[in-house]
Amino acid sequence: MTQKDLENLACELSAVSVFRGVRNKKPMAKLIEFLRCGDSLPERMDIFGEFVCSLAGSGFSLSDFLKKAVCEDENPYIAGMAHKRALPDALIRNAKRELEIFSELTELDSKALCAAAGYQGYAPEFENTYTDFQAEMEERIKNIGKYGYGIFSSCGMFKVEKGEIVPVESADRISPDDLIGYERERKKVFDNTRALIEGRPAANVLLYGDAGTGKSSTVKACANSFFDEGIRLIELRKDQLMSLAPVMGRIADNPLKFIIFIDDLSFNRDDDNFSMLKAALEGSASAKAKNAVIYATSNRRHIIKESFSDRENSDDVHRTDTIQELMSLSDRFGLKVYFQRPDKKLYLHIVHELAKRAGADIEEEELYRRAETFALERGSRSPRAAEQFVGTLV
Repeated sequence: MTQKDLENLACELSAVSVFRGVRNKKPMAKLIEFLRCGDSLPERMDIFGEFVCSLAGSGFSLSDFLKKAVCEDENPYIAGMAHKRALPDALIRNAKRELEIFSELTELDSKALCAAAGYQGYAPEFENTYTDFQAEMEERIKNIGKYGYGIFSSCGMFKVEKGEIVPVESADRISPDDLIGYERERKKVFDNTRALIEGRPAANVLLYGDAGTGKSSTVKACANSFFDEGIRLIELRKDQLMSLAPVMGRIADNPLKFIIFIDDLSFNRDDDNFSMLKAALEGSASAKAKNAVIYATSNRRHIIKESFSDRENSDDVHRTDTIQELMSLSDRFGLKVYFQRPDKKLYLHIVHELAKRAGADIEEEELYRRAETFALERGSRSPRAAEQFVGTLV
């Protein structure tokens, strides 16, 4: 590799157009700056150090950085291929050449780059493994319904911030193997999700019942379990339900399947968010996507906080109709799954399994006695209480 090779590479990377989002990321920007810089060798090596440092989030691997950046880039080429649209020949040729350039980058090493720049001393190293990005892209497009593209390609859980869908950092990694008990209830949720994946009719689901019984954990474990089959979860807070229609619009044409997750759902009768959820559950075109279902959890069977004054003191001419509409919101969920507080037998089974997983060294009789005392002190048995109790043992 020569100085002229560095300049040519700098020009090619600077001209990247289809995968412009990859080119503009910091590691690429720093690499281009290094390739361009020719006036001062110390300045050039300072830039090279910044380039290597910018790879820290990718394990100091240029190839790993490129894999993630290319897969997550949302551009007309990948979007068009995902939806099987006819694309301009120029766009296809540009994308192919840019993927070849990225493949060439995965053959670079620190010594060769610095030597071509005229430097023979110490230089920070980075990892690099050859990657055929054209083959990688073809594989992803072939299985786009599982891999997805853009921000949905490498993350399974998302939230909404300022109207934008963003990945959840440090998302809950819970899996079905982490869950104990409630197999029948969880099977209903998992079977419904399987139907969504396979393109069969899938229902919106209300998971309701006592606090601490694992309703939210069930939904998150389900999403994690089906990640490799194309399921993504987007969590909306109750106060964000006005964003439901825009979120549905954003994902409606995506080849992936989505769970819109609303945790701890409840309404007051005059809550403006009520109508938005009602429209989505009833299949309003503006608030529903064919590739999405709504999974909500609630400690209340009828998710509307109703007071006696709603029944007795309302001046609504159609008071009875209004109350019935509010109370029947839960009935608009096609599937309702009840998570009941565990009886003593199930509670102690959960305690036993959690203690075994935690490696707690305690006799079974003593374990059960202390677990029961712990639950009684807190007023009820629940999987959450079992987990809290076992946490005191280790």
